[in-house]
Amino acid sequence: MCRSSSTTNPATKPSWRRRARRDWCSSRATSPWAACGRASTTRCRWRAWRRWSTSCASSSGPPPEPHAATKAEHCAKRPLCAAICNLLPNPIPTMTSQSDETSQNKDAALAAELAPLRTQIDAIDSQLLTLLSDRAKVAQAVGEVKKRYASPAFRPDRELQVIRKVQSSNPGPLHGESIAAIWREVMSACRGLEQALRIGYLGPTGTFTEQAVIAHFGHEIQPMPCPSIDEVFRAAESGTVDCGVVPVENSTEGVVSRTLDLFLQTSLKISGEIALRVHHNLLHKTGDMSQVKVVRAHAQALAQCQHWLNTNYPHLPREAVSSNAEAARVAGEDETVAALASVQAANRYGLHVVRANVEDDPHNRTRFVVISNYETEPSGRDQTSLILSVPNEAGAVYRLLAPLAENGVSMCRFESRPARSGAWEYYFYVDVEGHQRDPQVARALEKLRHDAAYFKVLGSYPSAH
Repeated sequence: MCRSSSTTNPATKPSWRRRARRDWCSSRATSPWAACGRASTTRCRWRAWRRWSTSCASSSGPPPEPHAATKAEHCAKRPLCAAICNLLPNPIPTMTSQSDETSQNKDAALAAELAPLRTQIDAIDSQLLTLLSDRAKVAQAVGEVKKRYASPAFRPDRELQVIRKVQSSNPGPLHGESIAAIWREVMSACRGLEQALRIGYLGPTGTFTEQAVIAHFGHEIQPMPCPSIDEVFRAAESGTVDCGVVPVENSTEGVVSRTLDLFLQTSLKISGEIALRVHHNLLHKTGDMSQVKVVRAHAQALAQCQHWLNTNYPHLPREAVSSNAEAARVAGEDETVAALASVQAANRYGLHVVRANVEDDPHNRTRFVVISNYETEPSGRDQTSLILSVPNEAGAVYRLLAPLAENGVSMCRFESRPARSGAWEYYFYVDVEGHQRDPQVARALEKLRHDAAYFKVLGSYPSAH
């Protein structure tokens, strides 16, 4: 408080004794102190002091500095005031005015430095737009040639070759995955100029299969969600869709049995694969889990989150449904249902994410395959999928795999499924590296064709790894 002259100098001490009124300074600052023109650094409510107080709540800023001549003249007559004026530092400008001035200077400097860089970006964007338009025109010409020769509009082998080529010549700083995503969208947009691909997938909207579709084909497609994996196969076989996308394997729970079983019954070929990192989230309509009576999800999702559910919600029953997105759709209508699904499903159906990433394995991945009626050309880095069967006798499996080793063909997947035709008989789903037209792969397949009791090539396609 301002006590220097008013409390220590009897000559300057105020003469009134009545109780201080509200908004009056309790220290009764004297006229000589106030007249020195120095701004107070303490809170003062005395009305006469407000014009000098920087901290007074009613003051909008620092007081104006008194005229130098008036100030000197006043202090010359009052030695105590002159001594105080010499000891005190110059008034400090308020933080508000100082910060405003600093902010304005920074904004001006920022704008001046960014202006030429933004001009460069605008010029580059103009060049990019011209080049993209030129590329689209050439792509349209390619489409016309394909129509005359009845060639498929979508060539995954060719598109992957393009992506690998630009990735290999990428000088940075963009990462290879970013380059792939950009070029995939460019090619998707060019394809869409003629006719958007019709892609069937396990629906409804918001499934991980839908994410895989967009990752592989881009956004310029005609998505056609199907209620089951069986329906995806039927739509692809009938030509209702150009391609179908179905899950085939998860890194935690293994193969998707229904997909493998359907490959025995279909003439469709595998023309591509997608590897997608999968994160499950616990979703609810309001976020209040006290209302929940059941947790729903696809059987694979429930299995992939089993440990987490056992630890956090052991009392809640679990119910398997056709897809995670279907579980999310129901959860959006019923507060007694919680779902395991993606963030996209949460956004689609207006759900709260109660807990994110509840999968037991943080590196959880699902492999999807593209099914269609056509075969793909070699891309330089391919994979071939087979279905094999052998008689139930000693050494049969060894003899089955021997041609692969003899021809230097690497096997990257081997799964068995029980055959429904007889007891204790199995089908083997095998993936090998290379395209079926590669010489060493072709020799191995020819030998397998003669040795196996059942032999079927599901297709050769560009590898996602």
